[in-house]
Amino acid sequence: MSIRTVLSAACATCLVVGYSIPAVAQAPATQAHGDPAAEQSDADAADGETPAELDDILKLDIEQLGKVDIVVPSMDIEVTSVTRTESTVGRSAAAVFVITPEMIRRSGATTIPDVLRMAPGVEVARISSSKYAITIRGFNSYFSNKLLVQIDGRSIYSPLYGGVQWDTHSVMLQDVERIEVIRGPGATVWGSNAVNGIINIITKSSKDTQGPLVFSGAGTEQRAVANTRYGGRIGNNGYYRVYQTYMDWDHGFLANARAVDDWHRTQTGFRADFNPNACDTFTIQGDWYNSVCGDETTLYSVTPPYSGELTGDVGLDGGNILARYSRDQGEKRGWAIQSYFSRDNRNTLILPDKLDMIDVDFQHQFPVGQQNALIWGCGYRFNKSRTGTVGATRCDPQERDLNLSSCFVQDEITLREDELFFTVGSKFEHNTYTGFEYQPTGRLLWAPDPRRAVWGAISRAVRIPSRLSEELRQIRPIVPPVLFAQLRGNSALEAEDMMAYEMGYRAQPTDAFSWDVAAFFNKYENVIAVNPGPNPFPFSSTWVFPFDNAASAETYGFELTSTLQVNPWWRVTGCYSFLQIQVHPYPGVTPSYSDANEGFSPHNRLYVRSSWDLARDVELDVMVRYVDRLADVDKYIAMDARLAWQVTANLGMALVAQNLCDPGHIEFIDSSYDYAYSTGTPAGFYGVVTWNY
Repeated sequence: MSIRTVLSAACATCLVVGYSIPAVAQAPATQAHGDPAAEQSDADAADGETPAELDDILKLDIEQLGKVDIVVPSMDIEVTSVTRTESTVGRSAAAVFVITPEMIRRSGATTIPDVLRMAPGVEVARISSSKYAITIRGFNSYFSNKLLVQIDGRSIYSPLYGGVQWDTHSVMLQDVERIEVIRGPGATVWGSNAVNGIINIITKSSKDTQGPLVFSGAGTEQRAVANTRYGGRIGNNGYYRVYQTYMDWDHGFLANARAVDDWHRTQTGFRADFNPNACDTFTIQGDWYNSVCGDETTLYSVTPPYSGELTGDVGLDGGNILARYSRDQGEKRGWAIQSYFSRDNRNTLILPDKLDMIDVDFQHQFPVGQQNALIWGCGYRFNKSRTGTVGATRCDPQERDLNLSSCFVQDEITLREDELFFTVGSKFEHNTYTGFEYQPTGRLLWAPDPRRAVWGAISRAVRIPSRLSEELRQIRPIVPPVLFAQLRGNSALEAEDMMAYEMGYRAQPTDAFSWDVAAFFNKYENVIAVNPGPNPFPFSSTWVFPFDNAASAETYGFELTSTLQVNPWWRVTGCYSFLQIQVHPYPGVTPSYSDANEGFSPHNRLYVRSSWDLARDVELDVMVRYVDRLADVDKYIAMDARLAWQVTANLGMALVAQNLCDPGHIEFIDSSYDYAYSTGTPAGFYGVVTWNY
């Protein structure tokens, strides 16, 4: 076989698997249904005819092939989470990273937490088969209360715990349009709790998911996965899809016992999109889930035996429905209104709870003169939270109504056309616990040309207290029956306050290479932590441990990410994150809560992915990540690999191996909570088959 033949075959491979020349990110071949041109091209190939683009490439000689541009469109990827308007990475004055469908597919991941491992600045640590600790830029814990996560604009932040329960919320990964990860505060447009960052999971329009799709597989740790979807049309201007997912995970491992954290979950949902005219779009969508996972926790009592380990199954179920109407009037004019209702029931072993959430949000954008693009909006959210009592753990009161009303305004000012931009704005909120809060920002972006951008930002963000920190009541034995500790919420808490100073530079110096660096310094005040009071023994048998605004803190660091298209069939991406945390307890305070613990976030993290197109229909991806040691967890290196074969245009197969470097490792131990039962992450293998039409 000649060198010319090999190079020609490699070019053909690029067209099939998505690295076209120029190589623009594309959906995999299994998603080509619905595009007549693509279907005709596939049909021609199947009949032995060569598509026109391939004919042109096959005519290239070796010298000409070396001159072909390979475009890595890093600066032109669409984002909406930074300013709530359509923009691009290159035009964003923020540390933004976009996870595309191609990146998700080639990662071999089947859950959102595993997908997030590839994003810089994002700390992902598996606690057990169903639990994760995920944050951005520090202060990680099972309840990472400084990170806002949304699915299609629907907040999944829990006001009871503060943070996200990842065993409750999921999406079908084949339906994800992109995941926008914003490192740093986004409170100016998204509100409180968007302190260290935002993760916005955006799913595809049902217009882009037509026809049937089946994704099914099995393995050692992930014992079964089955995703099915069907999309169709409603009249001339409407589209819909319905889907169902199922997954079954085996338990993790413990050194001296059998783990009990096996987990299975089902989810069903739908989405419909209507375009009655060229300007208007109406979307309605909903999901329902049911999940059962094994768990273990410590149950406390004021009577003998005072404490004991409780093991059993945790039942989780709930659902949501969302409606959104938007009008695009062109020239940066338009408005949108969105409303959703969600219900989550968590029948946990220690603090069962039920949460109902109603949210209404409106936004309006329009230009003011030639230099100003103004956007404003308002919203209202109502939460009804109800908890149960297990042993000596409860909330007081057990039922609480929480209200959050807000408005925001933001102006993007063009100081020099297509080059220099200044964005200023603020969010204004009123919440049940701390009353009025304001969260302003100022951002400057200089883009001297389409391949370079420099930006800087100063922002303020707040994290409002959770129900646990305000209303928890828990008795723990210290020296029973002589001395007990009472973990007690504090209704006088103030909101945590963070000032963030950021700057960054991103560039695409050549068509095949791009890089992005962002540095930050964050200053926190009123960090909420448990503050043990003086030991009252022998005058009292109850030692009170109240939540308090107990400390200040600083974090600083940087994140570096880069992509290199080595040649048409080989791409390498990587990111490195450095983080330093310093916590300063207030005078007379000894905080003993995870937010005041400097050791729950690693100082250094590295992620590298190498993707090869070995042949026309064969792909190989190898992912390696390094995570520095934590307070109670050793550093580790993990390697995943994916080998995929596109059998036909509609049928694909893949074999995925995870955690190949060791038989298993612990990723996170959070001893501050009774809710976080930790098990090890073992090595595993699974195979999947994807079919669509």
